[in-house]
Amino acid sequence: MLVKFLSGDLPRSRLLGAVLAAIVLGLLLAPFLFSGARPLNTAATICIYIVLAASYDLLLGYTGIVSFAHTMFYGIGAYGVGIALASVEEPTWRVAVAGLLLALLLTVALAFVIGLFALRVRAIFYAMITLAVASSFAVLASQLSDFTGGEDGRTFSVPELLSPGFTLVESEVFGRAVDGKLITYYIVFFGCALLFLFLLRLVNSPFGRVLQAIRENEFRAEALGYRTVVYRIWANVLAAVVAALAGALMALWLRYVGPKTSLGFEVMTDILLIVVIGGMGTMYGAVIGATLFILAQNYLKTLMGHASEALSGVPVLAAALHPDRWMLWLGVLFILSIYFFPIGIVGKLRLRGFMKR
Repeated sequence: MLVKFLSGDLPRSRLLGAVLAAIVLGLLLAPFLFSGARPLNTAATICIYIVLAASYDLLLGYTGIVSFAHTMFYGIGAYGVGIALASVEEPTWRVAVAGLLLALLLTVALAFVIGLFALRVRAIFYAMITLAVASSFAVLASQLSDFTGGEDGRTFSVPELLSPGFTLVESEVFGRAVDGKLITYYIVFFGCALLFLFLLRLVNSPFGRVLQAIRENEFRAEALGYRTVVYRIWANVLAAVVAALAGALMALWLRYVGPKTSLGFEVMTDILLIVVIGGMGTMYGAVIGATLFILAQNYLKTLMGHASEALSGVPVLAAALHPDRWMLWLGVLFILSIYFFPIGIVGKLRLRGFMKR
């Protein structure tokens, strides 16, 4: 009902609706369902990557823009908060907000300039321009070691409310201490939920319909009177701002910023895989894709280790499932997902739901 009220875009599949509800409930209750740092870190990463992938889908799936600069904006948000908090002896919310605002200003300026000059070219040329800009920014962040920490990055302290040693109440709630880590997790969760709902509402608004018209036939949209370059620039700026906010949330969660975690090309490829697996042009695809991808990244190696031990009597299978080969099997899973879900998991589930009517 909340999704219908905010956007009118229902899952349109009972199975998809059930899966989405299970993911949301799992992320909401993750601190109380699982113990240890790893499950909570996995849940927080899923939340952030849902927003990051959804913001990229606004470009790729809804507007038809192929950009490789998305992680640059993600990194700007992370570095903005991280550098601001690392530069003071006593971290405060005012410092964090100031760093975030400066990062957002830089994000808007860069996204506007890139869009203004680069979106006038077509397809592969724009992709190459964004790749060059993102690569240059990553090199710059690595070389300005006095400012950014270079390849090592920068660790920083967070406001007292978010510090692990802070305790909001003395007694535990459902067996979980209400400490700074728990508060940080729910800031990440609800922050990501609001950003995702904003994107969901955006793509189902008249603005989003125009973006889809541009994706399908830019010349026809232009002939109908829409200034397609303006709409594409707005999409580029809005997607960049959401990516920067996701980066800021990740920085608060990790209490660390570095080129590999924020600006690495691996992050860009992860986002692209998530969007393709979940389904391009479906915001819900970011939820499904990010959940499956991050879970596979974090637990596939462990599961393969258990399977290899269980099959120790069969040397060939045990060797094939050795944990060191987890990247190979992750690639196989990706190929299978593309083969069986060419329009993405969400697209396939929605198609099945439509055919059953």
